[in-house]
Amino acid sequence: MYKTGHYGAALVVYAPVGGALLAAGFGAAALAGGAVVVGLSGLPDVDQRIPFVEHRGPTHTVGFLIAVGLCVGAGGVALGQTLATENALVSGETAALGAFGFLLGSLAVGSHLLADALTPMGITPFRPVSDAHYTLSLTRADSAVANYLLLGLGVAVTAATALVAGG
Repeated sequence: MYKTGHYGAALVVYAPVGGALLAAGFGAAALAGGAVVVGLSGLPDVDQRIPFVEHRGPTHTVGFLIAVGLCVGAGGVALGQTLATENALVSGETAALGAFGFLLGSLAVGSHLLADALTPMGITPFRPVSDAHYTLSLTRADSAVANYLLLGLGVAVTAATALVAGG
């Protein structure tokens, strides 16, 4: 899929989390989390700019998903430690920000993998442990119609979730 499709997939995957945060009264966290997931949803395609790295190779695996989750989680811990010094945040909240960061990074890469699994090229997410290949072969990655439909679905699911959770 292209950027528009990946943005849509990210919105669909994040909507339940954002909705739960909104319903619990954490609107700022819901918005920030959505921005992180959508913003990082194209990260696996960095392989197209790295010489000698196969497209849909190592950056399209569960291992990469975990690595990105850990990095974003570490960012959450660092943010929590900064806020703890400035605002007397308790250590449990710092750990929660780390877990939230891990979830956001994982959702961003996971949504990318799901969107790419819709294409005939598919993904091999468990490499190097398994060469099992997954594809639904529903649409070509370069289909403008499919990419915009996925974006529209993401926007619609996000809007519906926000309406239900917020009111």
